[in-house]
Amino acid sequence: MPRRLPALLSLSAVGLLLAGCASAPAAAPTTTTPAEAAGPVTVDNCGTEVTVDSPPERVLTIKSTSTEMMLALGLGDRIIGTAFQDGPLPEDLAADGADLVQVSDKVPGEEAVLELEPDMVYGGWESNFTADGAGDRGELQGLGITTYVSPAACKEAGYQPDPLTWDEVFSEISEVGSIFGVTDAADELIAEQKDEIDSITPNDSGLTALWYSSGSDTPYVGAGIGNPQLLLDTVGLTNIAADVHDTWTSYSWESVVDANPDVIVLVDATWNTAQSKIDRLTSSPATAELDAVKNSRYLIIPFAAGEAGVRSAPAAVDLADQLASLDLD
Repeated sequence: MPRRLPALLSLSAVGLLLAGCASAPAAAPTTTTPAEAAGPVTVDNCGTEVTVDSPPERVLTIKSTSTEMMLALGLGDRIIGTAFQDGPLPEDLAADGADLVQVSDKVPGEEAVLELEPDMVYGGWESNFTADGAGDRGELQGLGITTYVSPAACKEAGYQPDPLTWDEVFSEISEVGSIFGVTDAADELIAEQKDEIDSITPNDSGLTALWYSSGSDTPYVGAGIGNPQLLLDTVGLTNIAADVHDTWTSYSWESVVDANPDVIVLVDATWNTAQSKIDRLTSSPATAELDAVKNSRYLIIPFAAGEAGVRSAPAAVDLADQLASLDLD
C-alpha cells in the first residue's frame, strides 16, 4: 500500500541499491558517510527525480511507514509534524516519538502543508501527493519542497516492486539513510533486520492463509506481489490470493470458502479491529464453517505493520511466533 540529504551519491554514481523502487533487486547498501559527502544526492523516486543538496531539516511525514522510518534511523528531531498515521507507534519507537505533533488524522491539504514550512514531505503513498491532498509533487518541488514516496508504494510500471522483496525493503532504509547522511545507522538497522529474518524457521507443512484486511460484503485481502505476500512467504504460508497480480485486492467470499484456508491473518486497525472481523466471520453461515474460523486459527497484525517498512521484519517474526503457537504441525 519521501526523500533526503547529501552524499556524493547520485544513484548512478554509486551503482546504488535503489533505482527508486524499480522491481529489480537492490544493490548492497552504500557506505557513504556524512564526512565523505561532497555533493548532492539524487534518486529516481517513483519516476520523479529527487535531488537534495543537504539533509532536510524540517520534515512532514504522512503515513506511519514514513514516520517510523525516520524514528528508526534516529531522525525524530527532523520531524515537524505527522499526518494520516495508521495507528500507535511500535513499542521500540514510542518513546522517541512521544512528542511528535500530529497535524492531521488525514492527508493534510496543500495550504496546511505550506503553513508548516517543511523542506521535505515524506509520504507513504503516491496518492498523498495530489492537488486535493498535500500538493502535486512538481508544484511542491517548484516551491523548494522536496517530496519523497516510500518506494515500496510506487505504482508505475518499472517502479512498483513486482514482487516486493526484502532487498527492496532494505533499499528504502539505505536510500533514506543516504539522503539524511546517516548511512551508518541505516547499515546497522538493515543488519539487525536481516538477523531477525534469518531467525525465522518457515513452516513447511504446506499451510494456506487468507490475509484479511477489511471489507464485509466484499473482503479486501493481501494479494500476490506486496508486503502481505512477502510476510506470508517468509513464515511459510501459502497465500490463497497469490495469483492476483497486485499488492491488495478485492476478493470474494466464495473464493475464500472454496480455498478453506488453514489460518487467517487479521489486520487490526482502530477503525476496523481484528475482533470485528472475527465477529463477522463467525456470524456468517458460510465463513463460520471455515476450518480456521471453527478452530480460531487467527494471526493478528497491526495495520501499520501490514505495509512495507521498518516494521516488516519484526512483523514477520511476530507472525512466525503466532503461527508456531497454533501448533498446527
